Amino acid sequence: MTGMRTTEFIDAQGIATVYDVHDAAGEARGVVQLLHGVGEHAGRYGALIDALTGAGFHVYADDHRGHGRTGIRQHGDPARLGRLGAGGLRAAVAACAQLTGIIRAEHPDLPLVLIGHSWGSFLAQKLLSANAQTYDAVVLSGSAHLTPADLNAAPLNARWKGPDADGLEWLSRDPAVWQAFHDDPLTTETPLLRLFGPIEAARLYGRPRRDLPRDVPVLLMVGRDDPVGGPRSVHKLADAYRRRSGLTDVTTLVYPDARHELFNETNQAEVRADLLAWLDRHIAPRA
Repeated sequence: MTGMRTTEFIDAQGIATVYDVHDAAGEARGVVQLLHGVGEHAGRYGALIDALTGAGFHVYADDHRGHGRTGIRQHGDPARLGRLGAGGLRAAVAACAQLTGIIRAEHPDLPLVLIGHSWGSFLAQKLLSANAQTYDAVVLSGSAHLTPADLNAAPLNARWKGPDADGLEWLSRDPAVWQAFHDDPLTTETPLLRLFGPIEAARLYGRPRRDLPRDVPVLLMVGRDDPVGGPRSVHKLADAYRRRSGLTDVTTLVYPDARHELFNETNQAEVRADLLAWLDRHIAPRA
């Protein structure tokens, strides 16, 4: 049984960001900074965190600006969950970078892996562009090439629309995931564009930086039926990392029939196994 502590830091706007630290089982071989998606929180990643700590990684997972426990403390009103508040998207990115600095200070000698899902993967793209030398590996799940043509702004459940639709079919093939999301007091189903507003949502756009100063290995994981970006968009992102950024180790894994939340999909055990196998190839195992 690994240990877990919950703590916080204060960002540049005075907002307290809540985060959890999960200790590696046994001797640590690295650290993972885990970035969740829009409308959700770090508490939805328990199975992934258990797999990572079991494989020798400390895991730092925050509830981003406006989200989860951070959002409740920030707004005091569950109806406002998902709204970023002062500083908007730039403040959300800066807070994630601030947590990276905390991790580096606490574990200066361990490799740092950045894992982002969905909006968390968009934040991770921006962190990689700004601070490539800080990260030893990056994993993007449910991501997209961040241009207006490659990031879907349409209703995400359109493909599953019908009189009996739940509304969250786009997340996963598992109906239990839809119900858990509905029932979770720390989630919101309000679409990103309405949560952020058009100006802040437009700040999401941006291609990978040219000529990154460090050749960071990148893993892109996407469901074939993911409506956010999907394989076409993610293959364009991979190509941009190779051609624009100069990265030489970029891997894309596409999962047939899987939807957006790969870590909550019916084949989530396969997804976790693939992730751990990739990490084994890039982060040295424990002695």
